[in-house]
Amino acid sequence: MTGIADGTGAATATPAAGVPLTPKEPPTIGLGVSLEPADAVAKTSGTFPYAADLWAEGLLWAAVLRSPHPHARIVSIDTAAAARMPGVRAVVTHADVPGDASHGRRVADRPVFAKDVVRHHGEPIAAVAADHPDTARLAAAAIAVEYEVLEPVTDPEQAFAAEPLHPDGNLVRHIPLRFGDPDVVGEVIVEGLYRIGRQDPAPIGAEAGLAVPRPDGGVEIYTASTDPHADRDLAAACFGLEPERVKVVVTGVPGAMGEREDPGMQLPLGLLALRTGHPVKLAATREESFLGHAHRHPTLLRYRHHADAEGKLVKVEAQILLDAGAYADSSADALAAAVSFACGPYVVPHAFIEGWAVRTNNPPSGHVRGEGAMQVCAAYEGQMDKLAAKLGIDPAEIRLRNAMATGDLLPTGQTVTCPAPVAELLRAVRDAPLPPLPEDDPEEEWLLPGGPEGAGEPDAVRRGVGYALGMVHMLGAEGADEVSTATVKVTGSVATVICAAVETGQGFTTLARQIVQEILGIEEVHVAPVDTDQPPAGPAARGRHTWVSGGAVERAAKMVRTQLLQPLAHKFGMSTELLTIADGKITSYDGVLSTTVDEALEGKELWATAQCRPHPTEPLDETGQGDAFVGLAFCAVRAVVDVDIEIGAVRVVDMTVAQDVGRVLNPRQLAARIEAGVAQGIGAALTENLRTSRGVIRHPNLTGYTLPTAVDVPDVRIVKLVEERDVVAPFGAKAASAVPVVTTPAAVAAAVRSATGRPVNRLPIRPQSAVVNRT
Repeated sequence: MTGIADGTGAATATPAAGVPLTPKEPPTIGLGVSLEPADAVAKTSGTFPYAADLWAEGLLWAAVLRSPHPHARIVSIDTAAAARMPGVRAVVTHADVPGDASHGRRVADRPVFAKDVVRHHGEPIAAVAADHPDTARLAAAAIAVEYEVLEPVTDPEQAFAAEPLHPDGNLVRHIPLRFGDPDVVGEVIVEGLYRIGRQDPAPIGAEAGLAVPRPDGGVEIYTASTDPHADRDLAAACFGLEPERVKVVVTGVPGAMGEREDPGMQLPLGLLALRTGHPVKLAATREESFLGHAHRHPTLLRYRHHADAEGKLVKVEAQILLDAGAYADSSADALAAAVSFACGPYVVPHAFIEGWAVRTNNPPSGHVRGEGAMQVCAAYEGQMDKLAAKLGIDPAEIRLRNAMATGDLLPTGQTVTCPAPVAELLRAVRDAPLPPLPEDDPEEEWLLPGGPEGAGEPDAVRRGVGYALGMVHMLGAEGADEVSTATVKVTGSVATVICAAVETGQGFTTLARQIVQEILGIEEVHVAPVDTDQPPAGPAARGRHTWVSGGAVERAAKMVRTQLLQPLAHKFGMSTELLTIADGKITSYDGVLSTTVDEALEGKELWATAQCRPHPTEPLDETGQGDAFVGLAFCAVRAVVDVDIEIGAVRVVDMTVAQDVGRVLNPRQLAARIEAGVAQGIGAALTENLRTSRGVIRHPNLTGYTLPTAVDVPDVRIVKLVEERDVVAPFGAKAASAVPVVTTPAAVAAAVRSATGRPVNRLPIRPQSAVVNRT
């Protein structure tokens, strides 16, 4: 037989004449299979061990006192009344921090407890440990804090001229990107001002943790960490301990967007456990969760696009202002992404972008999926719609004329060396069938905007179709040392993976099992629980565990494979490269050798440890130039909406997605990640905005903060997955979940523009932005 390509990268067999073709059974294990997660039953049945479920003998309960003001000077803190309450075991403030009093993911600018000044609503002031959770909360409320309330700085534009809110100043980072000739002017110019709101990660479970003191004077912290080694080092510095005396054990993570946990909860827990000598537990309320963890950066964007008469982009000018909130967190990284991707996946010969991230007295901003890239996508796609309208060109067509491809340059001067099938993705969603209009399918009940029964009249409803292209970077950027370590052990017919990569819902533990199954042919594979006794694997963000930790597992499994095959190869006088493992069987190229993996193991224990470290990147220079990113992923989305133009209600009818994925490793898991990303993007487009009034969060609960439900999110149609493998990535796969989050809000906004003719320059879209005067 000869193999012929079927266009998907797979091979099909052609039989010789007269020989019947016996179809090969599809594999049931390994890469490319929709392997079920090992913890699926436990999670769906409610038996999975989350941090909020933990218990220990002699347990105490913690509560944190948080500032009611966004900006105030602390005159005094009196803990005497709280300490005297029956059942209270300890009260800690800034004076009780034995080590570093400040912490931070990138910059150590955030105090464990506010000392002289509070800089945002909800900042921790003190913490209490007591015998009962109600006692702890009452004691925290009994702490007397005298404040001198100060005028908050809540407008990021005013932060430039305001008095410094922090010893490090109000400017977190400034990136002036310069690319090309500043004097070039296009034949057609369009301008726009865009505002992006504050989206909260809204994790399924609010933050919780348990700290247990150790006999050696150290402490163990059990929590839903997404970067346990970074949390350990941060905690050890705060507690004044050596890192080896602090252990972080990862419990079940109910949902995460990267570094979602609030250090302002973990650090008080450890301090209280060390102070009392008892295990201490804290389960944050939903309100505390909103107050404590970081949110998506609210962003102000001013754009000017230059194009020629044919719609080809000539120059892009932009100003991007990110509201970092009170502390720096990951704002410098978010700004780098925003500035670098400010022109989108389009060829732009000349670009001049000014980007700033500034401190304010607003809630802290930080890592939320697609940070920086989502905000600029909404703006540059709004500009593309304006250009299309001004030139009378179809919105999809003007995007095709400017689409980026492999070999093009980013405005940072970096060459796009990875697959960049941007035009192919856009054509796929453009050419997909549109959903029928109600009059085309009279048997189907027409769901009107505003609810299942519809709040308006059918003749006020207008349908719109919008397109958007988005891009994200994978892994860390600007010189981040991305490395992960994994160990694969085989005992009998069972394999175990030891890797500190945290399963946050992205499917790493399932992928690790599939990798070992693929390479070793062993069906039963277990992934060990994660703690800081293992070598570090880094944060669960930007698809890095699929790439870096998956790559480490692959290398370790291949080393074990060599150990397994070498005795057989030596016995039969051949190299290990001439042996294959498939379906649990080892066979030679000539068929002389055929045995099972179990027989070859003969009860032996084999193991190997390996690291994966992608090629290095470099920081952006003083003009925003540099090879800052390891890899890029792209997505195209077409949104169809119905808008009631009298009341401004929007219903998303259809979401069609085409995505650049490199390689499909688990079809069902990949589809779920894309669908979840689209749902989060719809929330950012229509409902999710954590509103503040002079720096105070107005409704820190899931009643005031509206998440999209199953009624708000239609079926997501994935019409194309481009499997053009990235040769520098293990397995050739790309990150999957961030890029649909980035692209979806822009597509929904474009569809509302199409339906209403309104500019729609703010996210989430307000009803008044979709109302049309019909007189």
